[in-house]
Amino acid sequence: MTPMKTNLANKTHKNFEPILTARSHDPHALLGPHEENGRPVLRVFRPFATTVSLRVGSEDRPLQRIHAAGIFEWHGEFPPAKERVLVALEDGVKVQFHDPYSFPATLTQDDLYLFNAGKLHQAYRSLGAHVRSIDGVDGVRFTVWAPNAGRVSVVGAFNRWDGRVHAMRTHGASGVWELFIPGLAPGELYKFEILNRRSGQIFVKSDPYGNSFEMRPSTATRVVAQKPYGWQDGAWFKQRAAWDWLHAPLNIYEVHVGSWRKHYDGRNYTYRDLATHLIPYAQEMGYTHIELLPISEHPLDESWGYQTTGYFAATSRYGTADDLRFFVDTCHQANIGVILDWVPAHFPTDDFALARFDGTALYEHEDPRLGFHQDWGTHIFNYGRSEVCSFLLSSAHYWLAEFHLDGLRVDAVASMLYLDYSRKAGEWLPNKFGGRENLDAIAFLRELNVMVHDQFPGALTFAEESTAWPSVSRPTYLGGLGFSMKWNMGWMNDTLRYFSRAPIYRRFHQHELTFGQLYAYSENFALPFSHDEVVHGKGSLLDKMPGDAWQKFANLRLLLTYQATAPGKKLNFMGNEIGQGREWSEKRELDWNLLEYNFQRGVKQLAKDLNRLYIDNRALHELDFTVEGFQWIDCHDADQSVISYIRRGRNGAFVVVALNFTPVPRENYRIGVPKAGMYRELLNSDSIFYSGSNVNNGEGVATDEQPWMDQPNSMLIKLPPLAGVIFSSSK
Repeated sequence: MTPMKTNLANKTHKNFEPILTARSHDPHALLGPHEENGRPVLRVFRPFATTVSLRVGSEDRPLQRIHAAGIFEWHGEFPPAKERVLVALEDGVKVQFHDPYSFPATLTQDDLYLFNAGKLHQAYRSLGAHVRSIDGVDGVRFTVWAPNAGRVSVVGAFNRWDGRVHAMRTHGASGVWELFIPGLAPGELYKFEILNRRSGQIFVKSDPYGNSFEMRPSTATRVVAQKPYGWQDGAWFKQRAAWDWLHAPLNIYEVHVGSWRKHYDGRNYTYRDLATHLIPYAQEMGYTHIELLPISEHPLDESWGYQTTGYFAATSRYGTADDLRFFVDTCHQANIGVILDWVPAHFPTDDFALARFDGTALYEHEDPRLGFHQDWGTHIFNYGRSEVCSFLLSSAHYWLAEFHLDGLRVDAVASMLYLDYSRKAGEWLPNKFGGRENLDAIAFLRELNVMVHDQFPGALTFAEESTAWPSVSRPTYLGGLGFSMKWNMGWMNDTLRYFSRAPIYRRFHQHELTFGQLYAYSENFALPFSHDEVVHGKGSLLDKMPGDAWQKFANLRLLLTYQATAPGKKLNFMGNEIGQGREWSEKRELDWNLLEYNFQRGVKQLAKDLNRLYIDNRALHELDFTVEGFQWIDCHDADQSVISYIRRGRNGAFVVVALNFTPVPRENYRIGVPKAGMYRELLNSDSIFYSGSNVNNGEGVATDEQPWMDQPNSMLIKLPPLAGVIFSSSK
């Protein structure tokens, strides 16, 4: 098989112009193996090569340069071996490689169809960069969706970031591009270079489906090998699948990874550091779940992860994907669940990421009245585009499947539901019926929740939704959005507003404590004191409290007691449990040194005891979502700013809660109870153990036969100042 001489005059430059000018949407039509006049031809584009040869056995057969820009051609009697090993001389160095245009496309028509239909829930297995072997040759298959591109190339140090070298093939109307590059290995950095077919503009973009990225501020995507992780959490998953979460305790510790703790030299804790330190702390404190603020890759620390650019990548700030898997696995072995804060509502305008990905509004809307978030300066996803739905559904699937996460807290749901969210008249476009509801977003959220609950038994979804949208946490087959739970923002806002008032004025605002019971069972509610309440000038929870230092801490202890005993699952942001004084900042760790002081130690001990009581006492969690689990004893004693109520479990067990929102101790305060006998204090937030004044009810209180507040019995108790007391009847 000797090379056949070719007449350069017959090879017009026009034939190769799309290759040479990096404008070809089908480079395989010219490059790679072909048959011409019944004879095999191999054509190679290697612009930096002086010579190129085909290795046949132990012999290198030279290819003829047919264009000065670096196109080489080989003709022979028989087709070369499938491996097609080539040797190029570049800058005086011999480089051995396989021809990338000698390998077939591997994406299936089924995957392409489902992706274009918005139904490919595991699109991350098809798109992006995947280490694999084709025809016995190892390399990386790259795929990307860019329907308005005239050409897409993979660029990196392996081709001198030259978009001419590794142009991709298009899969027709699907808008998906593919190329297998042999010889690339995990760790290689790459981007996609995209030529918009209409404007001629060139964009260099990170991979939307990338699994790893360079450390900020660099933005290239990193090839990673999809090696199986040796999970040790089988027992947890078996338990989770049978978990009756509606009637179980759920107490979530919300954490920002970069500022929970830092090393002495200011370095961030890694995911593995968290496994060593955060998990024992959560166990000690009695939290059932840890919720991580967004750890999807993002360019700006100050965004806390809410301006995501890598929807399939754990941020490299804190380690590798396997480091994160180790953290989750260790959590599960410690009987702690892990929830991810996930952001499908918007994405940033950074030009290296999703924004105008192929030169057009691809993931977003072209019209800013639909596609631009004025509050956050970000783009809004176009949920009406099927491929965008495949992208977002696959992102949710990826985190739950690849990292064994136990749920998703979906950020900014209200902004997704309303077309006029935070917009004035004339700044938004109505839906096809003339309404303000975002019909496409509604359909997406329903499909998301159906997918999660169907494919991940026991996994939960939480909606951060601040409006009166109906049935957020009701099944889709009943017309709901299908979330497991909804954050009760109304309860949170009313409660914090009430607590911020001086006790002398609270008597005029009792309704802020009682109004929530009118809608408390319309949804499956979680009661949050989240990160949003301790930033941007709002102060810490402690700082919101009125009065002198003693009153501030007493109010904070009362607030935590109220949250722990009110119907609804619980969430607290890190720092709430130690009486953090300063407003939270992502730039520094929590003020752990405060635990040197009695007041802060008291808050921490109370939070710990409340968590344990909440978990161990069925009356405090079994009927969170039904009216049978709660009964007012007295909600009308506004003059003394006292409320009292009963919490019940499914077996009839109950506790009695009395809360005093003034700094005045109430001696001989009569409270109705459903059962005669002795009542003992299960917890008193004024206890000396919590640095309170230690006004208490001793070894217990006996009832008398005097009916009170629709209860058959009553008792006289001591109500400590700015404190809550929880009673249980003796058996």
